Amino acid sequence: MKVYIEYAFLENFLLDGLLLFLALRIARGRIRVWRLLLAAAFGAGEAVGFPLLALPVWGVWLVKILGGVLLCVIAVSGKRIRTYLGVTAAFFACTFALGGLLTAAYSFFGVEYEEGGGFLVERAPVALVFALAGIFAVAVAEGARRFYRFGKISRKLLPCVFAENGKTVRLTALADSGNLLEFRGRGVCVCSAAAIFAIFGRNAKEVGRIRINTASGGRDSPVFECEMRVGGGPPQPALLAVGEVRSKRYSLILHTDYAEANRETFIHTQNVAE
Repeated sequence: MKVYIEYAFLENFLLDGLLLFLALRIARGRIRVWRLLLAAAFGAGEAVGFPLLALPVWGVWLVKILGGVLLCVIAVSGKRIRTYLGVTAAFFACTFALGGLLTAAYSFFGVEYEEGGGFLVERAPVALVFALAGIFAVAVAEGARRFYRFGKISRKLLPCVFAENGKTVRLTALADSGNLLEFRGRGVCVCSAAAIFAIFGRNAKEVGRIRINTASGGRDSPVFECEMRVGGGPPQPALLAVGEVRSKRYSLILHTDYAEANRETFIHTQNVAE
């Protein structure tokens, strides 16, 4: 089998760089380009020189594992051991996941497998390798983004209890939204129409109207008043306005007065965008 060192180096350099980049994104480590390139070059050099070593099976695995750990150490910037461990775990997870994806693709396309030596590089189309690696990278990056966004929102959700007309309604609220709406000097929480109906029923009585500006435009919205208890706190009067709450996880967006337990003064109505 003929192997061109420069091609093998470039292919491994790009794949190692991609995997390290994904590992840093997943572990939320700081990405320094020069460190990333240095680590990828080291990994590519290791991959090119590795076939020249005559090692037993346990030695092969040991060198590969230690080499992967060293790649992560080179790529990570910072002094926190947690970051190094996180990047290393993410790198190995991504490596095995991409390897499994490539193995499945090679099997599907009938690429030959050399026992003990892995797939023959010259029989595996480079375009196929990088196309699958690109799809894998996009999927992993988007998955990590959604995961952290889900966790960030989850930490800001609070249970709210509303008392009106002798009935109690429990809803979930978003506690950190940047909602700065004011009505007659008081903070206003933005609720979905369904939440307003659940609290007040058909006999809801307005106490006024407020202008709400959103990403899709502005409109005048009715304002209602009721008693609200946030996160197990004491009952307090609250103003609610119908607005756009496009989430299945919460029904209202708390004003910062309730979310941050402090009072601020604003001259004009702020925008609320979700």
